[in-house]
Amino acid sequence: MTTNAVQIQQAREQLAKMSRLAYSRGLSSGVSGNFSARVPGCPNMVLIKASGVCFGMAEAEDFVLVDLDGNLLEMDKKPSKEVHFHCGIYRIRQEVQSVLHGHSAYATAYGTKKEKLPAVTAAAQALIKRVGIVDFAPAGSQELAQMVIRTFADDPEMNACILKQHGFITTGKNTAAAFYMGDVLEDNARTLYYMDTMGM
Repeated sequence: MTTNAVQIQQAREQLAKMSRLAYSRGLSSGVSGNFSARVPGCPNMVLIKASGVCFGMAEAEDFVLVDLDGNLLEMDKKPSKEVHFHCGIYRIRQEVQSVLHGHSAYATAYGTKKEKLPAVTAAAQALIKRVGIVDFAPAGSQELAQMVIRTFADDPEMNACILKQHGFITTGKNTAAAFYMGDVLEDNARTLYYMDTMGM
């Protein structure tokens, strides 16, 4: 294997590992959600989960290589239908190395009901800079991709957003950071739910 091939394989294995962890934490269900990362040393190449793959059963070979326009570079598997907003985030945010799109229950519910998702837990206050809200658009549509990209472009400090009726997106300097952000976002939303039910 060349050095680049080794890096790609290692990145695939890390994405698979973090995807399974995300599934165990309830950040996606069924075959929903997608996880991606830039290829180390090749910032214009991205690995993203293939379509139809469950986070909980993800393996290294379930992550396909695309360019920043979402064009498939190898393998015969189809990339996630949300490849365009993943690649769009990478194009406008050079510092972002990984993007997680999850379908967790509390963040989706709270973000759909409210116009804001305030940080109330200590972890959320420390990690989450700002949470954007993206109005509903059909999954996989160009409309949704454009809305997501515009939301991240309009607020350079934002590192998480809620897609109404659809889930969340978090970004990070690596796959672990993107996962941690999603996990903390969902925990924060769950805490907000309990606070609401307790009248706090």
